[in-house]
Amino acid sequence: MSSAVIVDVVRLASGRGKPGGALSGTHPVDLLAHVLNALVERNELDPALVDDVIAGCVSQVGEQASNIARNAVLAAGFPESVPATTVDRQCGSSQQAAHLAAQGVIAGAYDIAIAAGVESMSRVPMGSAFAGADPLGPRIAERYPEGLVHQGISAELLAAKWQLTREELDAFAVRSHQLAAAAADYFAGEIVPIEVTDASGETVQHTIDETVRPETSMARLATLESPFRSEQYSRRFPQIDWQITAGSSSPFTDGASAALIMSEEAARKLGLTARARFHSFAIAADDPVEMLSAPIPATKKVLQRSGLTLDEIDTYEVNEAFASVPLMWAKALDTDLEKLNPRGGAIALGHALGSSGTRLLTTMVNHLEATGGRYGLQTMCEGGGMANATIIERL
Repeated sequence: MSSAVIVDVVRLASGRGKPGGALSGTHPVDLLAHVLNALVERNELDPALVDDVIAGCVSQVGEQASNIARNAVLAAGFPESVPATTVDRQCGSSQQAAHLAAQGVIAGAYDIAIAAGVESMSRVPMGSAFAGADPLGPRIAERYPEGLVHQGISAELLAAKWQLTREELDAFAVRSHQLAAAAADYFAGEIVPIEVTDASGETVQHTIDETVRPETSMARLATLESPFRSEQYSRRFPQIDWQITAGSSSPFTDGASAALIMSEEAARKLGLTARARFHSFAIAADDPVEMLSAPIPATKKVLQRSGLTLDEIDTYEVNEAFASVPLMWAKALDTDLEKLNPRGGAIALGHALGSSGTRLLTTMVNHLEATGGRYGLQTMCEGGGMANATIIERL
C-alpha cells in the first residue's frame, strides 16, 4: 500500500466576498484555474500526468455550475485528457476533496491527483443554489417538526451549551486577526499572486489577504450586536444569549486553493520532494440542529484511528466559521490553545466555503515546516451537522 504525500500546496490571498472585493472581478473558473496552473508550474509537472482533479465548491450554481473542476482544468490549459470532478460536503468540500485524492493514491487508483477548492461568494452569493426552493423535503420536516436552523443560530447554541462568554468570543476574534497579521510574511510562501483590476481600473497583483483587520479591538467588537437575534428563535431557544456577531464570525470571502498529492513512488520518479504525508482520516456527523459540533466526534475518531493522542499533535487547524466552534472544540477536548490556529483562522483570513479545506491544509503544512512540528490535525464543521478530520505528518 502506497503512502499519499503532499508535494505542494498553494492558495490565493483572500478577497472580500462582495462587489468591489479584490477577486470579485474574476470568474470563479479562472480563480480555480489559476491555482491549478500555479501547482504544475511551481513543480515543473506535466499536467498530462495528473490522474484526476477533485475540487470542492458549495454553491454549484450559476458561474460555479456544470462541474467547475472540469471547467477549470480546461481553462488552465491542461490537456483535455485530464478528468475532474466537483464535490460538495458543504464547508468541508475541499477537505473532502483532499481525502478522496489521498485515498485514491493509497488504494492505487491514482498516481498523481490534485485536490482543490473554490468559492466566489461575491459572484455566487451563499444560498444561491436553493434560492426559492425547499432543499429538505417533507420527510425531514416530519423528523424535525420544529425545523432545522441556519448556522448563525447553531453558533449561538454552541456558545450557550459550552458557556462561552461574549468576552471569550470577542477575544478569540481579536486573536485571529492579530495572528494572521503577524503571519503575513509567512503567508508569502503559500500565496500565489493573481492579476486583478483595482477600483481605479489599474491591473495589480493581489498578494495580501484582504479580510485581515489588524486594527480589530475588544472595544470595537463590543459595539456589535448579534445579527441572528429574533423573537422566533428566542422563544424556541431561551438559553441563547445572542453573543455571536459579525466580528466573531467568518466574513464572506472569495478564494481558491489547491494541493498536489501523489504516491511516494511517483514523487521519487519525478524528482519531487514530499513535504508531508496523509496519516489518518475520519468523517463524523452530529445533531443537524446544533450542526457545528461534529468536529468533536470527528477529532476523537481520527485520533483513535491514528493511535496518536492530542498532546502528540503539534498544531491544530479548526475552521473558524464562528468563534464558538474552535472554542467549544478546545473546551471539550481540553486542548492547548497555543497550538490552535497559530496563524489565525477564518475570522481573519476568510471562509471561501469550497476553498477552505485546502486553504487550511496549505497553512498547516507551511506552519509545520516553519516550526519543525511533526503532526498537524485539521477539522472543520459542515452544514447538516458533519465534520471531516485529517492528520498529516511532516516529512
